[in-house]
Amino acid sequence: MSGKDKLRRFAAVKEFDNFYEPVLKEPFPLKGNWNRDHFKNDNPIVLELGCGKGEYSVGLGNHYKDKNFVGVDIKGARMFIGAEKALKDEMTNVAFLRTRIDFITDYFAEGEVDEIWLTFSDPQPKKPRKRLSSPMFIERYRKILKKGGIVHMKTDSDLLFEYTEEQIKEQKYECLELTWDLYGELPEKIDPITREIFHIKTHYEKLFTAKGSVIKYCKFRIHQ
Repeated sequence: MSGKDKLRRFAAVKEFDNFYEPVLKEPFPLKGNWNRDHFKNDNPIVLELGCGKGEYSVGLGNHYKDKNFVGVDIKGARMFIGAEKALKDEMTNVAFLRTRIDFITDYFAEGEVDEIWLTFSDPQPKKPRKRLSSPMFIERYRKILKKGGIVHMKTDSDLLFEYTEEQIKEQKYECLELTWDLYGELPEKIDPITREIFHIKTHYEKLFTAKGSVIKYCKFRIHQ
């Protein structure tokens, strides 16, 4: 994509009514009010952190009409693709938020979120504390997740997945599912409800699997 195309998409997505770009450090009116003021219902809220083009947010939104989904990323031009598709398909249960995940607690209230998806996050080889499953980020999720809320991770990275598995054990999170070969073990080891949604693949997942990468998946609770 050329620089002009990125600028065009970024300018366009700002006009979408399913896209939000808060001003850093200013009060965000939807915090604590996403259901009332945006989704207009009381359905569970699910976040996709680092959503990229938003394929998973849109895919999940299509699959679960009784849940609300918010894709979060810093790259507005990328989110244009998912936000535009959601608008064209009249999906009222999908929205997008442009911000750094570092500031996620500024935009969701305590206990406002039911689930979090981490889809093909940057493994941060040299900066473990910046990994989205590190204690620093988990503490942010803990503040916005409801008691019993779930974190999902899907990745091609051995480094990130091994680190996350270690964190689950060390921090005594409740591990609900964990597989180092999602599609190889899918029939036996993944519960039927979860299995249904794994046909949704992001742009990056398609690239990774085409190169022979093995996809890993885990699901865990962080509240004791």
